[in-house]
Amino acid sequence: MSAELDRVRTLCMALPEVTERLSHGSPTWFVRGKKTFVMFLNDHHGDGRLALWCAAPEGMQQALVEGEPDHYFRPPYVGHRGWIGVHLNTGLDWNEIAGAIEDAYAEIAPTSLVERAARRAS
Repeated sequence: MSAELDRVRTLCMALPEVTERLSHGSPTWFVRGKKTFVMFLNDHHGDGRLALWCAAPEGMQQALVEGEPDHYFRPPYVGHRGWIGVHLNTGLDWNEIAGAIEDAYAEIAPTSLVERAARRAS
């Protein structure tokens, strides 16, 4: 296992009612076992990226990809739904990566779980 995967796993599993399982061969995190919010990909179909694909609020993908193209990209398959790709090996601060994971969770999880996560964080 990579150190990056371990860190991502720790961040995701700290959120309420999150489960992990392989989806399309990649570690993937779900809210209540059903809705995907983050996928971890290592060299997906030979793209050379160590990255996350994360659910994102409307407009976030365009802002991040245009503003910081070295760290963010439009992922295949889910990019058309507004998801963002987050590079894990281009020097992006882990606080930013954690923020992308938390934003993805907030986008997918029910309000009650998002509020529970916020109470835990404060």
